[in-house]
Amino acid sequence: MRRPRLPHWTATLTWKAAAFIAVMCCCLVALLGALVHVSVTEQTVGEARDRALGRLADVTAAYEAGDRLPPDAGVDPPGLPPRLRELAADGKRGTMVGEHDARPTMWAAGPAGGGRALAVQFDYAQGAHAIDALDRAIVWSSALAIGVTLLVGVFAVNRVTRRLHATARVARRISAGDLDARVNDPRAQDPTRPQDEVAAVAGALDTMASSLQGKLLSEQRFTADVAHELRTPLTGLHAAAELLPPGRPTELVRDRVATLRTLTEDLLEISRLDARTERLELDSEPLAPLAERVVRASGTDTEVRVVRGVRVETDRRRLERVLGNLVANAHKHGRGPVVLTLDGPVVTVRDHGDGYPGYLVEHGPQRFRTEGGTKGHGLGLTIALGQAEVLGARLEFANAPDGGAVATLTLPQDGLREPGGPDGGA
Repeated sequence: MRRPRLPHWTATLTWKAAAFIAVMCCCLVALLGALVHVSVTEQTVGEARDRALGRLADVTAAYEAGDRLPPDAGVDPPGLPPRLRELAADGKRGTMVGEHDARPTMWAAGPAGGGRALAVQFDYAQGAHAIDALDRAIVWSSALAIGVTLLVGVFAVNRVTRRLHATARVARRISAGDLDARVNDPRAQDPTRPQDEVAAVAGALDTMASSLQGKLLSEQRFTADVAHELRTPLTGLHAAAELLPPGRPTELVRDRVATLRTLTEDLLEISRLDARTERLELDSEPLAPLAERVVRASGTDTEVRVVRGVRVETDRRRLERVLGNLVANAHKHGRGPVVLTLDGPVVTVRDHGDGYPGYLVEHGPQRFRTEGGTKGHGLGLTIALGQAEVLGARLEFANAPDGGAVATLTLPQDGLREPGGPDGGA
């Protein structure tokens, strides 16, 4: 049997702090209320008991002198509590709060000889009402104190949680690639103000973001500079390779030069993606013919399945780059058959090889990373992911349950049109 789950809002720090404050206030109020109740009750009952015992002493003297007993006294009067009657029969004196004629009554009894009890009584309603009024005052004042304390506590905690939420939002923006995001907490920026823990966290996050931004910008500049500087000698090397006489060595040199040129262009493209300087050139494109062109250009044996074709508003060159890299990666690192499936704005590329490595599925593609001596995935998937982000699309990597790698590209829903609709076409 599944246990019922609490709403998500109960996991917030504000709710937990409010619950903690309420519980602690209730415990404190209950303790103080109990102490006040016990103290006042003992004082009120003690005063009434002393009065009753003094009255009993006077009545006992009158009884022993043979005088007439007052109306509030008597021997074995009706309504005398049995326990008090037994106590007097044993030759002892005592008092007890009871009821007589449905009213609170203080009784005092002592021995009257012959196993009888001489008792006096007087109305205790005023003392009982005073205790009841005290209890009600304790309850209402406690409720008011708990409410006020809870409101003040929630207000104070909210001020802290708002700053924590702001810090968390900035951390998420940084993780999403916005390296210019900063918390800029006023306490952290002013060293003369008291520094609490939230200010310390905010300051540390801003410092980390600045350091990370500096390192990434340095790496991006280095990558762009290296790739740019390589283009000139590679162009000359390519021209020189074309002048070599035909033969197997020449083919190897030309192949390596072409690979090096491709790697240099990929590095330049990654540096542009990292710098976030890319600009979209949107146009209306039917998705199915575009995918078929990509497959034909790849020169691979890739099956194209169209479940539902649509026309999309996208940057054709970038989308072709993404699909081309996914198809090339499936053939290079997977096994056939490779299937490209179109279902509206969702494009999947699946092979039937060993699947993506665990780190890639969990964290996304990482440049030139290899594991266990296996060949890495190079820069193709990194570029595909970067270009998908520029397109506003979502690219996800997973492994099929029956084996094989599955890359799923979900294009933005804006501007989708069914084929044959307004401005549609085949």
